[in-house]
Amino acid sequence: MNPLRWLPLAALLLPFQASAQVASHCPELPADSQLAWESMDGPDFLYCKAMRAGESDPAFSVMLRAEASFRPKRSLRAEEAVIDSLPVYWYRGEVAAQPDAIIRETLLELPNKRTAHIMLRARSEEDRASSQRIAEGLRFADARLGSN
Repeated sequence: MNPLRWLPLAALLLPFQASAQVASHCPELPADSQLAWESMDGPDFLYCKAMRAGESDPAFSVMLRAEASFRPKRSLRAEEAVIDSLPVYWYRGEVAAQPDAIIRETLLELPNKRTAHIMLRARSEEDRASSQRIAEGLRFADARLGSN
């Protein structure tokens, strides 16, 4: 049997293996969340999307980086919460192209001068509350930054 015959198959599987390894660096999801991470690893960030099976929109996403571009505005505070033992506020947001979307964002200051910007977009208050509750169960112990 020619070993080179399997080379194209191995090349196709390589990105999936790398993606699974990167996703393992995303925050730990609650065991009962029924979500799985899809992730993108950059030079100074790690972007993680919490996906429900069979759906194209994430329940929420997390951007891990040294400095977040999100700047919370006190006037947009919505709910208080605790994520991984850190007190946070969720902030309302909006998307001009989707005026009916319910947006929430929060920012966590993690150890080692890292930040986690958590974002969610929901179609209903029920979806928002569900996604927010799962996001509040995240654990960041093994989350890391990009390919550093």
